[in-house]
Amino acid sequence: MNKVFVYSRIRFKWAAIFLVFFFAFFCVQCTGDKMKKGEKPGKVKVMEGYVTTKDGVRLFYQKIGEGPRIVIIPNAVYLFNSFKYLAKDRTVIFYDLRNRGRSDHITDPKKLDKGIHFDVEDLETIRSHFGGKKVDIIGHSYLGLMVILYTLEHPDAVNRVVQIGAASLKFGATYPPHLTAMNSPVIYDADKAKVVQELEKKGINATKEHCEKWWAVYGALFVVDPKNTDKVYDNYCECKNEWIGNFYKHISQNIFPSIKQLKVSWEDIKKISHPVLTIHGRKDRNVAYGSGREWAFNLPNARLLTVENAAHLPWIESPEIVSEAIKTFLDGQWPKTAEVVKKIDPEG
Repeated sequence: MNKVFVYSRIRFKWAAIFLVFFFAFFCVQCTGDKMKKGEKPGKVKVMEGYVTTKDGVRLFYQKIGEGPRIVIIPNAVYLFNSFKYLAKDRTVIFYDLRNRGRSDHITDPKKLDKGIHFDVEDLETIRSHFGGKKVDIIGHSYLGLMVILYTLEHPDAVNRVVQIGAASLKFGATYPPHLTAMNSPVIYDADKAKVVQELEKKGINATKEHCEKWWAVYGALFVVDPKNTDKVYDNYCECKNEWIGNFYKHISQNIFPSIKQLKVSWEDIKKISHPVLTIHGRKDRNVAYGSGREWAFNLPNARLLTVENAAHLPWIESPEIVSEAIKTFLDGQWPKTAEVVKKIDPEG
């Protein structure tokens, strides 16, 4: 099989697009409106259904566990299977964002044009629906930014926050080369890539076929070891919202512009006193490692867990490190290896 090295700058259009992608491994079925009960990963029941927002958008959710502490995790379609372990002694609520996963596919631009601000509102809708007075929240990639915006807007509703590979507060932020991995090599299958590129030349990028073929090639962008590429994807192309063309349209037309126009400053962020654990792979090609350091530096009560040999999905490449750190933190303690960041650039 023809394998080649390619530097991420060459495919950087796609790397930038997937700045906001947040993944995991749940085999999804994007059908059915009724709540489903009794599904059992192990001995824990899963409840599925929809929560309707004030503007009539149905958000798909999965509720697992019965513990007194509530954890809310946006982007169920990618993160459910990887983080359901937290339900052992907690109630964990996963949900899909508007126009994503198994939530409604939206064609009305007025229900999308607020971008990340709609995501903040929808998180509050989910929290209110399930009656959590103070909840823990976990956000990956651009949602690592979103959960901080939510905490800033709803401080009394939040207990603890976990960011993983969090996008910077400032769109397009740059960092010294040693705090990025943008030039680290990506190994992908050139023959499969040609098939994907041919489909795109024909304008075919919003189909299940293209989506599956895309992930078979470019899943490698999100891991350090190419052997882990197959772990990145698990059937989320079953969801029309996740077909690459549909996803990119939503991100480029709604999410990116709203982040670019954010009026929040780092001085505003310094008002947040909540405990925040920032987890970041040192070899993250999609969101520079410097972003994780910047968050941990500016948040007054934050610490940084650096995952040395991991990219944008550190729970794939270092599952023990990441899972133990999150459990320890949500139980009220700082992981022993979490760092108090006193300088964004330790070499500067």
